[in-house]
Amino acid sequence: MKLGILVGYSGKVVNIDIESIRRAESIGYDSVWTAEAYGSDAVTPAAWILAQTENIKVGTAIMQMPGRSPACTAMTAMTLNQLSNGRFILGIGASGPQVVEGWHGVAYGRPITRVKEYVSIMKKIMAREEPVTHQGFHYSLPYSGDDGTGMGKSLKSILQADTSIPIYTASITPKGLEGSAEVADGVFPIWMNPERYDVLGGSIQKGLDKAGKTLMDYDIAPFVTCVMDDNIDACRMMAKGSMALYIGGMGARTKNFYNDYAKALGFEDAAIKIQDLYLSGKKDEAMAAVPDELVDACHLVGPKEHIVERLKAWKQAGIDGHVSSMLIGAGQPEALELIASELL
Repeated sequence: MKLGILVGYSGKVVNIDIESIRRAESIGYDSVWTAEAYGSDAVTPAAWILAQTENIKVGTAIMQMPGRSPACTAMTAMTLNQLSNGRFILGIGASGPQVVEGWHGVAYGRPITRVKEYVSIMKKIMAREEPVTHQGFHYSLPYSGDDGTGMGKSLKSILQADTSIPIYTASITPKGLEGSAEVADGVFPIWMNPERYDVLGGSIQKGLDKAGKTLMDYDIAPFVTCVMDDNIDACRMMAKGSMALYIGGMGARTKNFYNDYAKALGFEDAAIKIQDLYLSGKKDEAMAAVPDELVDACHLVGPKEHIVERLKAWKQAGIDGHVSSMLIGAGQPEALELIASELL
């Protein structure tokens, strides 16, 4: 089992705790992950962290594909990987239609098709075997649209070839998981019950079969919130805020992937109630409606003894090959140390 830490994206002021990251690096954490929504970006903090660490890998969870061309992302990844002596991990995602069309101002399109085209183009660029060409639904290289000049030229990266950069995708829908397993090296489920791999496993296996891969070739790396305190109810509330936001408000009523995922995990009635409350402006009530059982299944919350007991399920999932990395969101050094002591 590999362990990573989530630094996420910032609020109004960007604040990166380098000392905490260095401490995690010193006790065996394998990676640290940045993020972006519509505030701070994922790349700048990743570069900042890479410049101030020595061994820990740094990944983006996620870089929003619609906000960058595949070539731009490949250039960024190859540059950071070269400067950091091979410590960069590229995490990408389609985001959601509200952010893509409302913030980036481009059509949401076909997210799974976009992932496959994006990864294909980046791999061609990174391999540097020939000038890159691609004709697809989302991207054409050289550009072939009616509004183009017709002067586009197929190019090959100036940088030396680098096919070592792992590519992860953020996926939780069945088709998204299948596509990720087919073309990528790993996936970020936003949450995961380690005892319910069946929710993800069938779709992942379909993609692996298409690519001729096995689970040994693919990293399942869920996000896991950890809050340690004797007051388990207070700890649960720390996780419920984020879960209510995603299940209730991260998307439209008819197109919310996180709501669908909560239903697939066995919490259909709760998912409907959370969304109804959240979209009605009752955010506190939506938080309260997140079941304790859902929090306990997917996160590590409560007293030390409770967390240690729950870590047994995660350890078994690692043995079974169903979880190869845990990406921990925790603001407590002692919590990170406890998890490392149990799993590393």
